[in-house]
Amino acid sequence: MNDLKPRIIPYAHKPHAPHKKVLRARYIQSELGFRERLLVVILSSRSTLNSLAVSLNRTLSPHVSRIMFFTGARGAKVPTGMEVVSHGDERPVWVMYHTLRFIETHLLSTYDWFYISQDETFTNGFQLQDFVSHLSPGPEIYIGKPMEFIGGQEGWRYCHGGSGYLVSRALFLSLGPHLDICRSDILSSRPDEWLGRCLQDTLSISCVAEFQGLRFVSHDLPRNVDVENIDEDLLGSALSVHPVKDSTMVYKLQQKLDHIRLHKTYDRIQRLQSEIRNLSSFTPDGDSNLLWPIGVNPPFNPTSRFDLLTWEYFTEMHTFSCPDGSPKCLLQGVWLLDVQQVLEEALDQLNQRYLPWLHFRKRRLLNGYRRFDPTRGMEYTLDLLLEATTEKGHVGVITKRLSLLRPLGFVEILPMPYVTEATRVQLVLPLMPYDIDHIAGFLDVFATNLLDPQENVALTVLLVYDMGSSGQEKDMYEDVRTMLAELEKRYTYLRLEVSSVRTELASQVRLMEVVSKKHSTDTLFFLVSVWSEVTSEALNRCRMNAIGAWQVFSPVHYQEYSSDVSRPGFSIPQSAEFPHDGHFDRLSSSEFCFYNSDFMRASNRMVGEVQKEEDEDDGDIELLELFLQHSDLHVFRALEPALVQRFSRRKCCTHLSGDGYHRCVQSNLEGLGSRIHLAMALFDQDQTNST
Repeated sequence: MNDLKPRIIPYAHKPHAPHKKVLRARYIQSELGFRERLLVVILSSRSTLNSLAVSLNRTLSPHVSRIMFFTGARGAKVPTGMEVVSHGDERPVWVMYHTLRFIETHLLSTYDWFYISQDETFTNGFQLQDFVSHLSPGPEIYIGKPMEFIGGQEGWRYCHGGSGYLVSRALFLSLGPHLDICRSDILSSRPDEWLGRCLQDTLSISCVAEFQGLRFVSHDLPRNVDVENIDEDLLGSALSVHPVKDSTMVYKLQQKLDHIRLHKTYDRIQRLQSEIRNLSSFTPDGDSNLLWPIGVNPPFNPTSRFDLLTWEYFTEMHTFSCPDGSPKCLLQGVWLLDVQQVLEEALDQLNQRYLPWLHFRKRRLLNGYRRFDPTRGMEYTLDLLLEATTEKGHVGVITKRLSLLRPLGFVEILPMPYVTEATRVQLVLPLMPYDIDHIAGFLDVFATNLLDPQENVALTVLLVYDMGSSGQEKDMYEDVRTMLAELEKRYTYLRLEVSSVRTELASQVRLMEVVSKKHSTDTLFFLVSVWSEVTSEALNRCRMNAIGAWQVFSPVHYQEYSSDVSRPGFSIPQSAEFPHDGHFDRLSSSEFCFYNSDFMRASNRMVGEVQKEEDEDDGDIELLELFLQHSDLHVFRALEPALVQRFSRRKCCTHLSGDGYHRCVQSNLEGLGSRIHLAMALFDQDQTNST
């Protein structure tokens, strides 16, 4: 180290040199040269691409980051969800040559290791990933099942293609310049033997079965072997088995491997629980500090009454906690399956514990309770009426209470598209004749909250006329047009659009169809009402939560209570005091964020589906029902404290669907006041009547 001397590189500035723009990578991983660990390459053919290749993709892809299929078939039908590269030459050696050339050209900068096998080889994905994670990617190495060349020199080995083999990135870098020479000079009908001779002739590298203390284990399966009779230790330790004759055999091998791993996991859990139980005796609290189940996080400890986790009561067919607020509803779908699985597991656990002395059979579920604990998982408490049979055949009926826990598994990150916060938001305000008196208040709040801070927002006001107003001489919206003209004159940068429509049915969908035709498909709409007080925070939430071709956003606004009920005898406050003077109106969907392209797609789909059902007319549904019933988009509905509505008695349109009209009426009733406010109003009225 003392011999090292610093070398100073002087900076020479060239005054007339052209400026070069520095290009930065999108991800820091690319700029720092980080690479993925493993790429799986499967050599397939026209006859097996839609059978064996599909089964391998389904069983292997959950364990590796990327899997690619290479074939020589030209114009072959590519299965859905698979990455297939076709070379156009079905000769096996040429398929191998073109595959290696493709890897060298496009993939060397991304991966450290390349696992190459055939589609008649079953690969243990979990074992492969674990094997590669312990390897150093530096040396030029070629790992697999060594085979002797026919007529080759002593000590020369190639890796058997049927067993699969691993090739390091460093070896590919050295092999690349010699591929064309090997293609012209080496004659072989087997692609694995051709590659082995190429490596031996050009780089003097032979196949090895062991490297850095790790051994590549592969087994040959006998012909017409029964998967159930394969030794579990042999299959569990193998990285690959060969050959497999059809897709059914691939799925059976994967199922057997999953059972082996599952039993190993259960055994490991029991060993860890035993260690925890033994070590707990040395702690100050002793065994009393152990919580059930052993090794699972302790239950959530609420800090106040607002954090209490509520229990949900259920039976075998019904639940008494319904999403729509109903007191009782049928268990359906995954919720019914969840209850059935829990009951089955409870009975299995009882029989495992008490056999052979007692055998239990379920008669019925008396009571069921469950709650979701964010630190542990789903907790269950079951009261079961059981029929117990003894060894001597005596039968009795007993009631037993059981506690079960479905613990949380791996946390999964859901992929979401990229969203920008600079998108212009097009506010759409439908104005009805009975809401004219409220437009001035809306425009004042709109100017203060959004125009003064110069938010990137535009406004469309849709004036809705009744069919009976066509004969009137004076325009009922004349004053409204004057206010809008003054607003546009005051804020010259505001994009203001005033449209009018004459209709008998002023539903959200019908009105948006009028507005949608006047805007481009990438327009972000924010439908509001004349009572909405939109803030910059609510605007940003609209931008973030509405994602084109993926998700629409329905914010739940904060609804102010009636001042006559909540503040009798006091003046009306300037703004609703959150969270004392109102509530989140879950029954209303008067505000909605969505892209025009998503609305047009859902609207066209609704028209097509309605035409198939002649007696049904869905033109009077709201936007929430439109996206739920006639699109495959995610409908995200969440509380939005930055979006407030002042109290008003909304007029409920009788043309709405039954559920829509009912929700509107119920929303008006719940918006009068809280239960305490209503009770106090009734009490005061009682006192007044009594005197």
